[in-house]
Amino acid sequence: MKVVLRNDVDGLGYKGDIVSIADGYAQNKLIPQGLAYPASAGAEKEAEKMRQARELRASEEKAMAEEMATRMENETLTITVNAGEGGKLFGSVSATDISEALSDQKNITIDKKLITITESIKEVGTYQVGIKPHQDVDFTISLDVVAESN
Repeated sequence: MKVVLRNDVDGLGYKGDIVSIADGYAQNKLIPQGLAYPASAGAEKEAEKMRQARELRASEEKAMAEEMATRMENETLTITVNAGEGGKLFGSVSATDISEALSDQKNITIDKKLITITESIKEVGTYQVGIKPHQDVDFTISLDVVAESN
């Protein structure tokens, strides 16, 4: 049976895709849950519009990610933390801390899940942190961790 997907379905396809699946899967799961509807001539035209809208949105998201990458390429982010003697931190710097610092200092909103910390940040110093705002775009920023002055 051919159906048009109304939403992204893991392992099957994306919104607007026309897929051939078993009749039972379509009739018992996808159609009742509102995830798909049977493909017809009119539905195929609507599916094409959904695909075009999805591709346009994806290209806009990629362009925004590329613009962010070029803007942040040579930037340094500074995080001030509580540290003891010898520059040891009380705790560590997390992706959440980096996300908040990006928001406060650079006015960039990045989900913490998109930030990659290769080595745990438990001392004062300079670190390289990877950010991947889009599946095709990733960049590295320099992170300066400085001790809070009392």
